[in-house]
Amino acid sequence: MALPTRARGSNARAVGAFETTPGTVPASSASWFQIPFVSHGLGEERGLIESDLLGQGREMQDPTPDVANNDGDMVVPVDARNFGRWLRLFFGDPTVTGSGPFTHVFKSGALGLPSMSVEIGAPEVPAFSVHRGLRGNQLRIQLQRSGLLNATCSLIGIGETDSTNATVGAGSPSALATVRFPQATGFIRKDGQLLGSIVGADFTYSNNLEKIETIQPDGRIEDSDPGMSGITGSITGLFKDTALLAAASSNPPTPMEIGVGWTVGAHSLTFLLGRIFLPRVKRPISGPNGIQQQFNLMGAKAASGFSVVTTLVNDVPSYTA
Repeated sequence: MALPTRARGSNARAVGAFETTPGTVPASSASWFQIPFVSHGLGEERGLIESDLLGQGREMQDPTPDVANNDGDMVVPVDARNFGRWLRLFFGDPTVTGSGPFTHVFKSGALGLPSMSVEIGAPEVPAFSVHRGLRGNQLRIQLQRSGLLNATCSLIGIGETDSTNATVGAGSPSALATVRFPQATGFIRKDGQLLGSIVGADFTYSNNLEKIETIQPDGRIEDSDPGMSGITGSITGLFKDTALLAAASSNPPTPMEIGVGWTVGAHSLTFLLGRIFLPRVKRPISGPNGIQQQFNLMGAKAASGFSVVTTLVNDVPSYTA
């Protein structure tokens, strides 16, 4: 019986490789690794410009191709091993200590950031294309009481190769077993102390990438450069005490240190937001149940010199080898 040739998401294949030269797809199969993912929205788009010619009658003339763009999100699981590669893309190379377990420390504001090639494939067709020159623009994570913990990686790429029936990551790309951090093990700390009565939170780290939109014969961008890094987000809590309200109500607002993280077995992941400001907010009452208050947070450089310090403890010796 013939196998179906219609592509299905359950069989989709994603592999990646860090680039030596931005926008140049690594040729060595040894450079490629498997990427666990939940969904992706990558893909090169090239619009069409409507003709402006007159004197040719009432029928429209052929359009002209416009520039190409390849921006999109990739949703990936926040896991104990593979997620370190995404942290490297957004924060740069970590410092590593330990001989097992290994502690990887990523810090915000790196002057230079790596780029990555990501191949998305539909083996049934078969059809494979590579999104090259990808850099990390925004990293978004939501905390809640239960559910799956995922991260949305907003990426900016140089371009996408034409679809072929052969994969560039030939052979057997390296694979790290996926061990997901559960939402149920998450924590939020304020100035080192566990913060209670929090029903939800989210934060976004941004590299504020600037597209280098020079004139190119292929209509694509030249690259993207990191701008001013930033951390934003929100914390929603039950109105049980005035711990957050007091910090937000002072003029100027009182800075605080916020730590968020998760554990699974011997693995852990922590984001330390060293200097966070909260604006003064309303406390609306919309019914008989608990009163909630939501604070939008804004980060700045802390005494450590960084707005975000991310620590990943696992059994992976290196993400740069």
